[in-house]
Amino acid sequence: MSGKNGKKPPLVAERRYAETGKAKPKAKPAKKAAPAKRKRKPAKKRPFFIAWPLAFVRWVVGLLWSIGWRVGVVVGLIIGFAVLFYAVSLPPATELLDGRARGSVTMLDRNGEVYAWRGEQFGGQIDAQAVSPHLKNAVIATEDKRFYRHLGVSPIGIAGAIRINLSEGRSPLSGHGGSTITQQAAKLLCLGVPYDPDTGMTEAEYEADCRRTTMTRKIKEAIYAMAMEARYSKDEVLTIYLNRAYLGAGTRGFEAAAQRYFGKSASQVEPAEAAMLAGLLVAPTRYAPTANLQRSQDRAAVVIRLMEEQGYIDETEARFARANPAQLSAAAEARAGGYFADWVMDLGPSFLTRDTTEDVIVRTTFDQDIQTAAEEALAWVFENKVREGSKAQAAVIVMSADGAVRAMVGGRKFKGVAGQFNRAIQANRQTGSAFKPFVYAAALDLGYSANDIVVDEPFTLNIPGSGPWSPRNYTNDYQGRVTLTQALAQSLNIPAVKVSEAVGRENVRTIAQSFGLDSDLAIGPALALGASEATLLEMTGAYAGILNGGTAVAPYGLVELRLQGEDSALIGQEGGMGERVITPDAAGQLVYMMREVVTNGTGGRAALPDRQAAGKTGTTQAARDAWFVGFTADYVAGVWMGYDDNTPLTGVTGGGLPAEIWRETMVRVHEGLPATPLPMVTPKASQQVAQTTRPQTQRRGDNIAEQIILDVLGSIFGNR
Repeated sequence: MSGKNGKKPPLVAERRYAETGKAKPKAKPAKKAAPAKRKRKPAKKRPFFIAWPLAFVRWVVGLLWSIGWRVGVVVGLIIGFAVLFYAVSLPPATELLDGRARGSVTMLDRNGEVYAWRGEQFGGQIDAQAVSPHLKNAVIATEDKRFYRHLGVSPIGIAGAIRINLSEGRSPLSGHGGSTITQQAAKLLCLGVPYDPDTGMTEAEYEADCRRTTMTRKIKEAIYAMAMEARYSKDEVLTIYLNRAYLGAGTRGFEAAAQRYFGKSASQVEPAEAAMLAGLLVAPTRYAPTANLQRSQDRAAVVIRLMEEQGYIDETEARFARANPAQLSAAAEARAGGYFADWVMDLGPSFLTRDTTEDVIVRTTFDQDIQTAAEEALAWVFENKVREGSKAQAAVIVMSADGAVRAMVGGRKFKGVAGQFNRAIQANRQTGSAFKPFVYAAALDLGYSANDIVVDEPFTLNIPGSGPWSPRNYTNDYQGRVTLTQALAQSLNIPAVKVSEAVGRENVRTIAQSFGLDSDLAIGPALALGASEATLLEMTGAYAGILNGGTAVAPYGLVELRLQGEDSALIGQEGGMGERVITPDAAGQLVYMMREVVTNGTGGRAALPDRQAAGKTGTTQAARDAWFVGFTADYVAGVWMGYDDNTPLTGVTGGGLPAEIWRETMVRVHEGLPATPLPMVTPKASQQVAQTTRPQTQRRGDNIAEQIILDVLGSIFGNR
């Protein structure tokens, strides 16, 4: 296109905007050219001996990852189903609080006070929200500080426990377990498997199996713990734990332990007491305060530190708790009556005592003050009169005239372990001259007088099948004419044999057996010298029959047995009196004769300062056993001393250390009691004992032939 005059028109842009005075848009700046892409340098090829292993590793990792996450999902589902299965099958928490297979026996003394426990004590159900906050905090601080933050298992705790075990040179699962309170509760429940005696496993074996630590069992324990967390609240889990944990001295649960050690409820314990109870969880038998109070207090101090570090108590409270450690209650500290309690457990039927599945209350004849007196007396004599390091043993029994046993010391030390050897009831030992009162009881019951005369002189008996037998006195001399009283007071052997032969050995045996000496009695003439064996309990009970006027007694300690919570008794006993053995007059004269043993005879060291006492010494051949058994008007007491292996005592007779133990015991027992005279009968005037004056009264089982023999043997007595 051309313009005028053949010239090209100027190049002018079309008008796109009206001339309205608006500014023309600015021209857009030209875009910068994009920088040229750098060419990537070709990767440097790795040598094949490096590339191939790396490629293989990548392939293995990828394979493991692809398998691992799938396996993880499957395992997770399995665990989830297992947790759900257990959670659904778990019973209400209240049904899991008392899991004992055995019951308990609580023993009350004659005043109704608790003095001993046997079996598995359970103080009653407690709730985590109702116990003392100090106790709850002490348990959590000690056993599981993350208790309220985990789901039953604490990976941090497990990792820490494994690290500690490895650092201490143990296997990962040995020693510290890292178990949460929930896992420990699961273990106490034995993962839901109750004890079944039909499996042939004992209860101890069952509990040991529940405590086994293996990888498989730890996995099961973890699953069960998570199920418990899903089924129960945290406080319900803690409640199960507080009720089922074993805390030493036969106690199950913190309520029983608080009652056992401190005489108070678990809801009332103070920080120091709570720390001591929580400290028992690590090793109940070792740290039980009844076993070693100082060790238990040291362990409690560690718990107090943990409570302070975790903010459960402040510095002031912690300092006060450390300065005032928990102390045992009077009953727990005394640990009185261990031997007595063991004996009582054997008196009732086993299904209500040793093997009971119920909680049983037993009221007994036990007197804690008298027990303390006997224990202190024995300890004082051994400390002050016996050479240091002596292995000699001793036993003491105190009872009332009706056979009610008030105290029993079965040995010098009771170690707190049920079933220890009890020398008072289990040791059958020769009685020696302590048997002689029953020889004279037979004579007095036949009508002889305590003032009748017998001659102490060389004497020989021809025993069929054995030949001649010539007894000798302990002093190897002879006293000539003596009364029966003097013969007993001086413990002369020859007069005792003469009297026994005169009245008839069978009469003597009958008297002794009727008084309760049931052991096999010697058949020969040595019967009169105590060649037979008896226990201290039997001897003391037989002497009680002399004190009460000649009536036999059966020593007893169990007064009443009932189930806890029940008012009616299943078993009851009012006394131990039996049949009359000798006449009251004979018993009264015998008391008179035995009084002379203490005032003018071999028992002088047993004399009491403020009241009458009677008794008899006894020393066996080679001094293997030494006895003193006697009584006041109020109590009968027996003391035996010797070695468990029958080693002869050195320089000890019944009139020595046993008499002193008896005296120290009775002085303490009678403290504060008014002096009461003995029930003595003064004997008739002295008579010559001859065939014409000897009474013809026959004992049970006598016959004419036996009476003729007795008449012949009358010549044994002097008619001079």
